[in-house]
Amino acid sequence: MIDLYTWPTPNGQKVHIMLEEIELPYSVHPVDITEGAQFEPEFLAISPNNKIPVIIDDEGPTVEPYAVFETGAILLYLADKAGKLIPPDTAGRYEVIQWLMFQSSGVGPMFGQAQHFHRYAPENLPYGVERYTKESYRLLNVMERRLDHMEFLAGDYSIADIACFPWVRVHDKVGLTLQYYPRVAEWYDEILNRPAVERGLLVLEDEWVDFSDSETAMTNLFGEPQYRRHHS
Repeated sequence: MIDLYTWPTPNGQKVHIMLEEIELPYSVHPVDITEGAQFEPEFLAISPNNKIPVIIDDEGPTVEPYAVFETGAILLYLADKAGKLIPPDTAGRYEVIQWLMFQSSGVGPMFGQAQHFHRYAPENLPYGVERYTKESYRLLNVMERRLDHMEFLAGDYSIADIACFPWVRVHDKVGLTLQYYPRVAEWYDEILNRPAVERGLLVLEDEWVDFSDSETAMTNLFGEPQYRRHHS
């Protein structure tokens, strides 16, 4: 059994979708990041960076239950455990890993920053909005070129697609449009319509709220208001 500690954010949804795709049994433990649950000592013990999601596998590689944090590592761990969504050969495996790293170092951070400056910054900062919007569009262009000659990012559907999809899903909230990226839009629609993806997106769906109107949530996610103003 996999114990999943999570919240319905793009990073959480990567692992929700993955667990549904590989059909491993799992139990969901909500970690309400808007209320500061990610800072509880019990959670820190399994997530040193205070971020969701985290999994604990009671049938892992050690005698004791095995915890894995960081979504890229979790996706790789689950793919290897299930023998699915990553090729067994070295060349194919690293094709997937490269595009997984593309998400971890590019799509997630840049889309996340674009969303922050577009929706959550305590004051309008045009430089931040423009900087991260442009970079997000550049990354969409990279995906468009890649998908112009293949169906999925690494050839076959893989953890690379699962990693990128939830962030592309929030493109409208980031102030982006897929109008000029037809292959990305087709890729997005194809993944969105997968039954496992539909099920994964339902995990804790009812718990999601727009926390931009909650000062408590904003503080727990982005720090004290004064700190945000002077250190953003």
